[in-house]
Formats: sequence, C-alpha cells, structure tokens
Amino acid sequence: MINTSMKKKLVLKIGTSTLTAQTERISHGKIEDIARQILALKNEYNIVLVSSGAIAAARQFIAVNKWGAEIRSKQAMAAIGQPLLMQIYNEIFNDFGLKAAQCLMTYRDFENAASRKNTRTTIDMLLLHDYIPIINENDTVSTEEIVLGDNDKLSALVAALIDADLLVLATDTYGLFDKDPHAHADARFIKEVTDLNVIARYAEEKKSKLGTGGMASKLHAAAICKENDIEMWIINAQNKNFLTNAMKEKTLFTKFT
Repeated sequence: MINTSMKKKLVLKIGTSTLTAQTERISHGKIEDIARQILALKNEYNIVLVSSGAIAAARQFIAVNKWGAEIRSKQAMAAIGQPLLMQIYNEIFNDFGLKAAQCLMTYRDFENAASRKNTRTTIDMLLLHDYIPIINENDTVSTEEIVLGDNDKLSALVAALIDADLLVLATDTYGLFDKDPHAHADARFIKEVTDLNVIARYAEEKKSKLGTGGMASKLHAAAICKENDIEMWIINAQNKNFLTNAMKEKTLFTKFT
C-alpha cells in the first residue's frame, strides 16, 4: 500500500443542503468556506471529500419542471450536473492553491475485492500527490443515494476503505437530539454517543426538498464507523469555519466515539 505520509485521514461529507446553503443553487461562498478550512487543516490531515450536489448543480442550468421527479429523470440530471459541480469545485479550489480530482463510485465497488484495492490505491496516489479526492455516487448507474442517504452511507464506506481516523458529516443541524429540534422546542442535544443502541430511537426523520439524508442514515453511517474503529462527528455546516471551530471545541456537534 502506498504511504501517504503520517498525516491523519479525514473524510468530510458535504450534503446537498450544506452545498446549497439551503437554497436552490450551489453556494460558491460555502465552497470557499470549505476550501479555507481544508487549507488550514491540510498540514495535519489528508482530506477526502464526499460531495453530493450534482442534481442541485443541474438545477441551475435546466428547467427542472420539464424533467419530472422520476428516478430516471434525476439520474439524467445528475449526469448533467456532475461535471458542472466539479467545474465549480475546481475553479474555487484553484483560487486557494488546492488541487481536486473526481472519483465516481457505486456500492459494487466496495463489494468486489479487486475494485476495493484499485479504489484505495487511486485515492492513496491522489493524496500522495497533494490532490483532494472528491467522491460522489455514480448516479447514472446507481440510484441508492438518490433515493436515500444523501451520501451518508457512501462516506462511511469510503472512510472504512481508506482507514480514516475521522468521518465528519456536514449537515444542517448541530448534531443528534433526542427529538427533532425543528418540531420540538424541548429537544435535548446529545454531545457524545458511545452506544448506538441507546440512541437509535432518537432517529426521527425530517423531510427536506434539498437532500435525502435523515438522522437514520447518519446512524447507519455511525454503525459502519463503529465496526471499523473510526470516530464520526455530525456538525452544523451552515456556520462559517464549521470544521475548524469543531476541532477547537468552539461549536456544538455530536461526537460518536
């Protein structure tokens, strides 16, 4: 296996609601925020992004109402939006002196030993040469993340594949609550989780027109991380410097240890 230095490995999953700043369009400002934080952390961490947003990128250029809401329409929109999304990432990352590379994956890539080895080698090689892998599901041939999860499961599988030290799910909530905080004013925040069985009942779903990931999919990701001894955080990425502030314990977030 290629040695990608003694840096820790961090997988950062960016969901659609984060990438759009909860609007209908990709937020250049949020990607700039992500780039600044990667720049601040890259001496300590090798960072891999798992990014949703291909369909959201397509929405900026095509009349969505003409395509319908069927899975096949979303797959076609993802095919249009994925290169546009990478173009936005590349343009903004270049301004910060960061280099990015695209990796499209399906769940079959994790099931086949040869595919796992080849994917791991590719990611290690990119990190070795100071490229930031940006991973998304290949929605033109696979539909699981379109239907459910918003890349939560994919990011956990990537973290396990590369032996990551930390998986961070950047979302639109401060972490795990015992009730949906959008629906219950008395919701209690849970700072740290050590037993997934205890908090499984807290996975109350909140529908979103932007993303498909709910708390249940995040707990599924946490289970994958636990099996592979990977720490996982859920962070509210609507705030600037969400990741670097979490590293300094300057913001609320849920830690799965």
